[in-house]
Amino acid sequence: MTATLTKPPVDVPAEPEQPRRKRDVGGILNWVATHAIGLALGLMFATPVVFVFLTAVMSDDQAFTSNLWPTEWHWENFVEVFDKAPLFQYLINSLTYSLLATLGMLISSIPAAYALAKLKWRGRNVAFILVIGAMMLPPQVVAVPLYDTWSSLNLTGTLVPLIAPYFLFDAFSIFLLRQFMLTIPQSYVDAARVDGCSEFQTLVRIIIPMAKPGIAATALFCFLFTWNDYFGPLLYTGEVKDQWTLSLALATFKGMHIVQWNSSMAVTFLTMIPAVVLFVFAQKSFVKGITFTGVKG
Repeated sequence: MTATLTKPPVDVPAEPEQPRRKRDVGGILNWVATHAIGLALGLMFATPVVFVFLTAVMSDDQAFTSNLWPTEWHWENFVEVFDKAPLFQYLINSLTYSLLATLGMLISSIPAAYALAKLKWRGRNVAFILVIGAMMLPPQVVAVPLYDTWSSLNLTGTLVPLIAPYFLFDAFSIFLLRQFMLTIPQSYVDAARVDGCSEFQTLVRIIIPMAKPGIAATALFCFLFTWNDYFGPLLYTGEVKDQWTLSLALATFKGMHIVQWNSSMAVTFLTMIPAVVLFVFAQKSFVKGITFTGVKG
């Protein structure tokens, strides 16, 4: 038997601690320098939210003083605001307005965008120019004739005048979806037609699945706009408190409790939560939809 000779283990000298620290610090500084603009923008947008939250948990005497950090954390402020105003009813009204408006926008805008992007028909360019013109028209210009129309139908004081127009026409959504659908190759549509699909089947089976990021981005835009809308609810439901949305109730709440800034900030923070949560869960589709929109004109 021959004995196997094994080499004794060689001790690898440990890396000096000081160069390692320098490399770690250098990596951190490099990361900060690379993301400096993003960090600055993030800090700029996060500061107001932090200020609203800190003010919401302050006492009434400390709110809007030179002391920006709460001396005592009053979490009960988020509960007391529900006793001062029927926020649950306003929340239901806001969700009803935003969800139904978004649903109506999708029902009306997707077929219109498909017709402008993938169908060839006389007057298509003129129709697209009219859509762009409608985007440039301020809503205040048509506020009076629209109010007279809804008033003649005895629908003022309800959410119907706010929701119904989205089931008919929304220029910005049509424009955004049309630009995204232009990025979908025409060969897919032609192949579906060769296979015998109707235009409706092509839209449902081919275009909509491929346009999901653009649809998600457009739906998020519509939801956030209606959630934060103040002019519309003030115009149509200003005299009927049971139909108020959170945005309208928030402005009125500040007028009623102008001295109690902690309560006003508590309502403001609660109003922001649904929109923030929605954006966090839909941000990937939102970014993807915005990235591909407008690539092809």
